[in-house]
Amino acid sequence: QVQLVQSGGGLVQAGESLRLSCAASGRTFNAYGWFRQAPGKEREFVAAITWSDTSTAYAGSVKGRFTISRDTAKSTVSLQMNSLIPEDTGVYYCAVSRGMGPFTRVASYNYWGQGTQVTVSS
Repeated sequence: QVQLVQSGGGLVQAGESLRLSCAASGRTFNAYGWFRQAPGKEREFVAAITWSDTSTAYAGSVKGRFTISRDTAKSTVSLQMNSLIPEDTGVYYCAVSRGMGPFTRVASYNYWGQGTQVTVSS
């Protein structure tokens, strides 16, 4: 059975940093992604990484501020978030995909983490 356990998140001020982590049990997957959902809005793509060649993709709104990475020894994927702004506020979800993408789409992912709240105050 696949389980994704997320950690990190919290309340910070604009300009500060946070790090989210996602530990996947059961097996490795083709790709790992991070999505977020603000109140009243649809879930949106943030970042993704392929496990085999560590290719990455980012939403335009976070490019240059967020970095996704993987730790093969720990089977974890992390999202380092720097220079946070209030628009980054939302529930962040880790997800894994067994397919071939596109990894920017919600529908490409098979399993999801429980979500973690990130709140950025101005």
